Amino acid sequence: MIKKIICTLLLSVMLPTIMLMPVATANQTLHRGNGAEPETLDIHKSSGVPEANIQRDLFEGLVTEDVDGTLIPGVAERWEQDESGKQWIFYLRKEAKWSDGSPVVAADFVYALRRAVNPATASEYAFLLWPILHAKAISSGKIRETKKLGVQAIDNHTLKILLENPTSFLPGLLAHHMAYPLHRNTLEIHGKQWTRPGKLVSNGAYQLTEWVPQSYLKLEKNPHFREAKQVNINTVIYYPTDDQSAAQKRFRAGELDITSDVPSSQIDWIKQHLPGAFHSSPYIGTYYLALNLQKPPFKNAPELRRALALAIDREILTQKVTKGGEIPAMGWVPPGISHYSSQVMPEASLSQKARIQQAKILYEKAGYSREQPLHIELLYNTSENHKKIAIALAAMWKQTLGIKTRLRNEEWKVYLNSRTQRQFEVIRAGWIGDFNDASNFLDLFRSDIGTMNPSAWENTDYDALMKAAEAETDNTQRAALMQQAEQLLLQEMPLIPIYYYTTQHLVSEKIRGWKDNIMDIHPTRYMSLIP
Repeated sequence: MIKKIICTLLLSVMLPTIMLMPVATANQTLHRGNGAEPETLDIHKSSGVPEANIQRDLFEGLVTEDVDGTLIPGVAERWEQDESGKQWIFYLRKEAKWSDGSPVVAADFVYALRRAVNPATASEYAFLLWPILHAKAISSGKIRETKKLGVQAIDNHTLKILLENPTSFLPGLLAHHMAYPLHRNTLEIHGKQWTRPGKLVSNGAYQLTEWVPQSYLKLEKNPHFREAKQVNINTVIYYPTDDQSAAQKRFRAGELDITSDVPSSQIDWIKQHLPGAFHSSPYIGTYYLALNLQKPPFKNAPELRRALALAIDREILTQKVTKGGEIPAMGWVPPGISHYSSQVMPEASLSQKARIQQAKILYEKAGYSREQPLHIELLYNTSENHKKIAIALAAMWKQTLGIKTRLRNEEWKVYLNSRTQRQFEVIRAGWIGDFNDASNFLDLFRSDIGTMNPSAWENTDYDALMKAAEAETDNTQRAALMQQAEQLLLQEMPLIPIYYYTTQHLVSEKIRGWKDNIMDIHPTRYMSLIP
């Protein structure tokens, strides 16, 4: 028998959203600061938040997000799963259309999901889809036919998805850009150029009309979107804004309606002078350093890795440098994850003075001293805030241990390539939850993830624990397995957690339809501007 998961929360969730919207005025244009220049708009090749923000406006998955980041039906109006939890059926809306007016059908999702796991696509995010039957075997090359992926178009408006194991968080996965549909003819005609203006065919609230690299990217309202009448913003322009101070000035001048971040040095001033525009809220993510374990000095050096982690005063860093309400992190998985209690390093209970004493012992044990200090390079992507954190970390390491740190910054695209090629010793990084489940964080350090495992750490016990958690259907037992994995991760220290994120934005007080949320998801389709 089929056990239905009724998604009739549509009325209870979406009606309040619609009621928040004032009557649209003609030709509303929203100007959004978006951090880095987009790496790519290819949904299977992007990996950053700036790209995801734009893709969320351009595309809609089977599942999508509401104004507050909660999951709601998207192209699929409802779905159901069988009693085993391994077969899901999605029923697509007949009114769903592409921006060229053609219908969105189940085959569009099958085509996209097969492309996502195809090794030829070389998607770093393919592992997100591994819960789907044969997805991992296909992306690793063990199965060569993508047709064996556990997805099937029963008819134009009915999609079947088969899973390796019961996966309660599947709807969250399907809201991710890796699971968006693709317009097959567009890709087959334009190839690598399919994401360019005038060529990209999208199914979301907006369509791409202009892209001037390092300047702006313009989206126009998609008249064929299924809820186009409820979309008030006609045009949204995304600007690359690596320089937070410059973005703040543009906001105050009225050139930006939303900023992607705020300069940490200005937070006190902003709270005093722009209280109605300043938004700060918890965020499901961790700011950390990854250590390259493929080469010295961190290869086969757990004592050294731990020494660097313990020498950092996270309280000072978050209170005096970042100043955005960030939570000092002594663990990897952030607090607040469903059905999970986050783990921390054993030294979390010690005072900072005691941690530093332990760091000195481990540092000397690893063969270093003030007379023979460690020389390392710290890579970060261009950002005023990242630079300040890097300078503070280097100062802490020098003061407590005598380490000499070179700082290296790179623009976003170059930085991503260096990270993928592991052309670094220490790299600043951040991981933002794609869905609310601990596996989304812990899977990152599995040895079979590939380049998404930033440190190239390998541990067979860790892999075994995560594999066992995949097949465990009891939430309590599953959490226990993942907690053991996190403890092992924090014992080996292939990463150094710094803090759990909060988000900071400047949002114009003329905007309606913005709601702070833990996922920091703010689709333009829900916003409007008052005169």
